[in-house]
Amino acid sequence: MKKLLFLFILITTLNCYSQTTEAEDIEAIRTVMKLQEKAWSHNDLEGFMQGYWKSDSLKFYGSSGLTKGWQQTLDNYKKGYPTKEHSGTLTFKLNDISKIDEGSYWVMGEYFLKRTVGDANGVFLIIFKKIDGVWKIVADMSC
Repeated sequence: MKKLLFLFILITTLNCYSQTTEAEDIEAIRTVMKLQEKAWSHNDLEGFMQGYWKSDSLKFYGSSGLTKGWQQTLDNYKKGYPTKEHSGTLTFKLNDISKIDEGSYWVMGEYFLKRTVGDANGVFLIIFKKIDGVWKIVADMSC
């Protein structure tokens, strides 16, 4: 009986240490998005894309329709924002971060691009998933 109790306590303790809290998850997601703001604002589109899942299964849905894949999404960004004047300075306003299930969250918010070629603003809904211990965007709907 003592061995069974010890095993139960050990498993419970290890489980507590291996799982992050929702607050830690949200803070990690916010950090990814802060890094994206900085990269974008320096016209570092590859750096911005580090927040996305580098997979052909990545989905981006915007005014031009559905884009599939990390590389195609990057190529579209490069075409649409070829210079610092076009990319401008990015700011996110995060309105809601909600847990979907263990290891995934949605983020609803607004983006603001301050640019010399004219400002651009809109809304987004993105899905984050924890992949190999790192939070990545697996789906993005922006308009």
